Amino acid sequence: MRNTSPYDLDGIPVLREAIPLGLQHILAMFVSNITPLIIVAGAMKMPSETKTFLIQCTMLVAGVNTLIQAYRIGPIGARLPIVVGTSFAFVPVALSIGSKYGYEGILGAALVGAIFEIFIGAIIKKIRRYFPPVVTGVIVLSIGLSLLPVGVSNFAGGVGSPDFGSFPNLFIGMVVLITVIFFKQFTKGITSTGSIFVGTVVGFIVAFFMGKVDLTPVKNAAFMSFPRPFTYGLSFHADACLAMIMMFIVSAVETVGDMSGVTMGGANREVTDKELSGGILADGFGSALASVFSVLPTTSFSQNTGIVAMTGIMSRFVVGTGAAFLVAGAFFPKIGAVLSIVPASVLGGSLVMIFAMISISGINLITKEPLVGRNAVILSVSLGLGYGLGSVPAALKYFPESIQLIFGGSGIVVSGSIAVLLNIILPLDEKIKKTLKAEKVSQ
Repeated sequence: MRNTSPYDLDGIPVLREAIPLGLQHILAMFVSNITPLIIVAGAMKMPSETKTFLIQCTMLVAGVNTLIQAYRIGPIGARLPIVVGTSFAFVPVALSIGSKYGYEGILGAALVGAIFEIFIGAIIKKIRRYFPPVVTGVIVLSIGLSLLPVGVSNFAGGVGSPDFGSFPNLFIGMVVLITVIFFKQFTKGITSTGSIFVGTVVGFIVAFFMGKVDLTPVKNAAFMSFPRPFTYGLSFHADACLAMIMMFIVSAVETVGDMSGVTMGGANREVTDKELSGGILADGFGSALASVFSVLPTTSFSQNTGIVAMTGIMSRFVVGTGAAFLVAGAFFPKIGAVLSIVPASVLGGSLVMIFAMISISGINLITKEPLVGRNAVILSVSLGLGYGLGSVPAALKYFPESIQLIFGGSGIVVSGSIAVLLNIILPLDEKIKKTLKAEKVSQ
């Protein structure tokens, strides 16, 4: 008998459940997936038709890479419900490289960085011991905390919006948030598991009648178009490649955190070595594919990790169904146009809750062991410096620009690096030593 449970990794829910559950994943990531490319393409002064074409390629790559993460090709892929998209983390370094070497320089450096991440994925099992629950928990918690301002910014209308923080935007965001909470807690079945999708639909309808929805992109979008590889060439420059490699290390750290967040939030367990290796390999492979299709590197999306943690839905089929809409949007631009017109305040209404759930997953990982002594020091120092520097990037203003890009962004890299370093340096507490010895004896 077929397993139709959306809560099981291999569960295959019926389409009337899988489609809305998959769409709520895509709605949560869609704008974040295409915005980095729009920013870089604008800085490169690309014509509008080129931007539109590259957005199609971005959707195709995100959809294909999500399917690879969910279903695995050989050793590549975590076989987890991980949604993949274009990472904002690469935007600053891409702009810096682009101003010096052009768009081809960005793509060439990204390809080299992707190959380096594939190498990390191949050896991750050997360095897994440096990522115990307290370390991965710090990374997951840092991801959640760093995303909270993004959720609130969307809630208020989106950064750069002329009516940012207006009462209509806050009203729409609150309608969505209340709707999500109500359907999640007070209903059963598909309306409970798909509460984010229900809240988004309700918010979209409210926003439409408030005059917040512009249908022009849907009208202007073509019915069919085909993405093509190697639209732009590749050029390689040592300094650009080194900067990209550093950012891919950041991406690998975030992917470790996202995978831990998915397994902890959805299955209450730690990520396995095989899942960890496959996930990072897929991150690198997917970013190499992105370079082939002339778009920016991809990585796991933390907001979708939050959806898994919030709903408990682990079905890979659900995420695969959502990925199918991304792939379809790459060939049928009107699908992508429909997803793109959802107002930021509608998305923000659920994102504030989704991002907070990521932080909770991190707390659950950290507290698997008593939060005293050594573990308390690791958490306090790594989170204090990491989140602190992420909140006050000006503290690094006298450092070289490359250092600022890597360590002064979200603070995730600082938190993760310090947590790994302290985990190596600080001696184990006596109670932990005894526990480890007992485990060895029992094995």
